[in-house]
Amino acid sequence: MTIPPFFTDLAALIPSLILDIRYASAGNFIGEPVDGYQAPRGLLTQEAARALAAVQDDLAASGLGLKVFDAYRPARAVRHFVRWARDADDIRGKAEYYPHLDKPDLFRLGFIAADSAHCRGSTVDLTLIALASGDELPMGSAFDFFGPESTLNYSGLSPNEFANRERLHAAMAARGFEGFAQEWWHFTLRDEPYPATRFDFPIIRDEGGV
Repeated sequence: MTIPPFFTDLAALIPSLILDIRYASAGNFIGEPVDGYQAPRGLLTQEAARALAAVQDDLAASGLGLKVFDAYRPARAVRHFVRWARDADDIRGKAEYYPHLDKPDLFRLGFIAADSAHCRGSTVDLTLIALASGDELPMGSAFDFFGPESTLNYSGLSPNEFANRERLHAAMAARGFEGFAQEWWHFTLRDEPYPATRFDFPIIRDEGGV
């Protein structure tokens, strides 16, 4: 299956964007590449991609930019997450990603769900970086850390961490994205073009072999 023409490759549209697509590698809470991620590419609907490009331009004026961890997510990847969450014996990532929770808690608290906004193609997981160095700004928890530390207004944040989260959310909101209180890194385009569609095409390498 090919990538639909109404999706955009973020690397092509936003050359200054940093991509760290975790689910295309073993560097994620499952500990292996996730179904549907055949290449480490960030894809979004054209509408969401253009809005994200505007965020990147806005931030550049302050010497900041974005690092993307995940964008469009095939529905088969979500099914992979659910299978993993139901396997009580596979706890390879527990110490790093959910040290204070058990797997059933991941469903109960909303960190893992059978349906994901990412499958609609206008949701993105990201953080702020300093453009000059590429270093991530401190946010108080890592991407995909399952715990209260990742909630937007966690009370244990330092003033700098809280300010960075606020800066990220303000920049995204200014271009039409809504955040998710459970995960500070998660944003969906408010006027997403395919709100009732769950896409399942795999993320494949582009024609140039990227």
